[in-house]
Amino acid sequence: MMPESQNRYFPIIYSAGFILGILLSLLYAGNQIVTGDQTQMLYKGYLGAYSDIWMSYGNAASAVGNVPGSLSAWLVGWPLMLWDSPWSPMLFLIVLRIVSFLLLDAVIKSVFGQPLRLAFLVIYWLNPWFLYDSLIYNPSYLALFTAMHLWSAYKMRDNCSVIYTIIHVLSIGMAMQLHYSWPILVIISSYLFYRKIIKVSWPGFIMGGLAIFASLIPYLLELQVNQSIAAQESDRYIGWGGVHVYPVLKSILYWIRYGSLLFPTRAVMGAEFDWVTNVEWLRITVQYLWRGVLFIAGLATVIFSVKINWQVWKIVKSKIILNNQYVANADWLALYSFSALLAIFISAILSPITFSYWHLIITFPFSLLPALYIADKLNVHEARLFTKWLSLTALFFIIVNLVAANDSGKYSYTVSYEQQVHEYIEKNHNDIYRHK
Repeated sequence: MMPESQNRYFPIIYSAGFILGILLSLLYAGNQIVTGDQTQMLYKGYLGAYSDIWMSYGNAASAVGNVPGSLSAWLVGWPLMLWDSPWSPMLFLIVLRIVSFLLLDAVIKSVFGQPLRLAFLVIYWLNPWFLYDSLIYNPSYLALFTAMHLWSAYKMRDNCSVIYTIIHVLSIGMAMQLHYSWPILVIISSYLFYRKIIKVSWPGFIMGGLAIFASLIPYLLELQVNQSIAAQESDRYIGWGGVHVYPVLKSILYWIRYGSLLFPTRAVMGAEFDWVTNVEWLRITVQYLWRGVLFIAGLATVIFSVKINWQVWKIVKSKIILNNQYVANADWLALYSFSALLAIFISAILSPITFSYWHLIITFPFSLLPALYIADKLNVHEARLFTKWLSLTALFFIIVNLVAANDSGKYSYTVSYEQQVHEYIEKNHNDIYRHK
């Protein structure tokens, strides 16, 4: 347990960290560089809000066509109908990501104590892996459906509930309408069901499945007359990743990286530091020092992440196969985390492409569970060093976020998100305004 003095200040510290995460999200959002990923969603949303034309398919994806369903259009268009501003869909996205954190925190709260709740706030809510996706971009929305999946699955461990099962099925169906990483959630659910550590309500399963199918009817009709949204001919095939091996190894490495400080390359390499000095040699010196610090910290914590995952494996390997042993709350989370890694492995084998970090970001919160599990087993949160290391980690995250939000591959202090959206709509879609 935390010392009494820390218990007394927990609500203040926790609230401050929560608010800080929101402020950093807003900073990222305002400085995002609008590119094709955002404009695909913005176009569909504005078209729906202004012209009442809701496209039945989402963003184009590598080698496998457009994602099915109109959810991406509604996620942008519905907020625009409430408030006609580029900020309305962006603020709505931040709200959805807040909900994702609250759902995940509810699970963490029921398993671990205050110190590890605070640790999760730092390593998830303030983590650059998470905050770097604070932009109008389909993988950014996956945080909500990932959280819904874990939260509902945790509720289903003891309750054969229609409502929780519907939420669980819908979390997969809505993820499917945003990104092709949704099979990862299916594999996780399949393992949990096989292991008998969730109880499925079949009426809820059917109702959730029917709701998903109904939402996809417009897409299926569109597919009959518009083959351009389907997967295009390619030399890639199902199982390509397994045949070439490297895509599988790279995917496993991303799982390890999510639990480390080895952040996205564009967040690390993109900083130019032209705002620090006009002296070229000094700017380059600062740039390489920055990269060096991040890579050293990243590589060191990758080793730490490997050790953490190996320790978890040694503890839970006897529990992986179906048996009648009682599964404690913390062990349940460890098995859920294992199933996420298994899902990455299977998906990478079957995938026709080599995954990048955003393809697997759906598993990011699950990759943090092993660290909490081991910390709880070893009672490290009772050590004085725990508070110091957690504080240093939070400070490190804040610095990285401030730099990445202002000077990186996806963000710049020199641009305005709102202005870029207005310019994009005016330049490319003036006809949308005539329907207003």
